[in-house]
Amino acid sequence: MLLTCPHCQFSKEIDETALPLRVNKVTCPRCRESFPLHRQKTAEPPEINPVLQDNQSPESSGLEKNARQLPKAGFWVRLVAAMIDGVLVLILQAILGGMLFLAGAFNGSANEILGLLVQLFTYLLSFVYYIFFVGYCGQTPGKMAVRIKIIRCDGSPLTYPRAAFREVPAKFISGIIFCIGYLMVAFDEQKQGLHDRMADTYVIKL
Repeated sequence: MLLTCPHCQFSKEIDETALPLRVNKVTCPRCRESFPLHRQKTAEPPEINPVLQDNQSPESSGLEKNARQLPKAGFWVRLVAAMIDGVLVLILQAILGGMLFLAGAFNGSANEILGLLVQLFTYLLSFVYYIFFVGYCGQTPGKMAVRIKIIRCDGSPLTYPRAAFREVPAKFISGIIFCIGYLMVAFDEQKQGLHDRMADTYVIKL
């Protein structure tokens, strides 16, 4: 049923069956004014005055249900995507890292310090590659090639902070325990690795 506040015209679609039978008045979350709840079947219990919560809308639970039903990407297709991304990252690291090394060598930098800077740069480049693409559209170039995408478990797109958490600390944990976190994809019902579970994400087929 659609509830519309008569004071500010704020509307919200709710499931009437999800409301307790005693509820016969609601409070608008926008203007905080109360108004009667008209049900199809009138209830007679004492008056209760709940507040409609935006973060508990049936719409969001519907998105989550739909996300669970989407076809998930399995272990092998994700491995192919990871291999493509690995090759691309290595190429970028070789080109940009080589340019950085040559620039430092021409400036007379010490080889030990220059080597350390190049190594740190290549690590940073790898992190930026994955965080940028995953946070921007949920797809790295490797995932685009095999037509898979990362989404949140509630069906919404990823944010950059969540992408950073998934791609750095969560994947580090998945890999450090003998890669068991990655192998979970092959056996999990929703094809989630440990890093997916930690970041609350699915990898779906397009």
